[in-house]
Amino acid sequence: MNKLLLFVLATAASASFAATPNDDKVAYKAATSQAESTYKTSKAACDAQSGNAKDVCIEQAKVARANSEATAAWQYKNDKKSVEKAQTNVADAQYDLAKAQCSPLTGADKDSCLTGARSMHTAAINDAKAGKKAADVAQTGIDCSSMSGADKASCETRAKSELAKDTVADSVITTKVKTELLAEPALKSLDVHVETTNGTVMLSGFVPSQAEVDKAVTVARNVKGVSKVQSSLRVK
Repeated sequence: MNKLLLFVLATAASASFAATPNDDKVAYKAATSQAESTYKTSKAACDAQSGNAKDVCIEQAKVARANSEATAAWQYKNDKKSVEKAQTNVADAQYDLAKAQCSPLTGADKDSCLTGARSMHTAAINDAKAGKKAADVAQTGIDCSSMSGADKASCETRAKSELAKDTVADSVITTKVKTELLAEPALKSLDVHVETTNGTVMLSGFVPSQAEVDKAVTVARNVKGVSKVQSSLRVK
């Protein structure tokens, strides 16, 4: 399969998901509106072309829109169903682009091109269902999708290393938060469970008052390395 096809297919699932996840409906709507506006502008620019070149141009615009919407889903919705749907849309858009790029080919070359496109699409859909790639890129900030050969292998090794480091960092953050909570004199009879994922601290359990709920959240938020605090604490 030609290198261009491999390149455009490889960008499918991950896009750029490196920002801190946050549930923000207003920001999500603004981001998706911007993606749609950019798509319309890009699509209009394709009118200067014709034939297969125009088809490819339009599909590229759709891929860009799908990637932007997937980024918004991760940043501002951050739930498994939304992210999976967004990643699936990216995979579908990439597949349509690949088919358009295979279209001018003939015979065995076209068959090989389409077979490769289907294979990559299936892999991207499976990754979306498994929650892979987007989460990894978001956690490490490393996207190897546009690379190939030795460069890609080196990048993926570095990404795996960063994933391991981040796992350790999360455990360190959890320990720090627990220590700070225990040391805080304003928190009495504290029974709080602490978990950390990608720098997001999740607090659960019971405390005697709402004031202590607020204090626990504040203490956790001030710990170095914490990007976000999600509280399920209840007053008993």
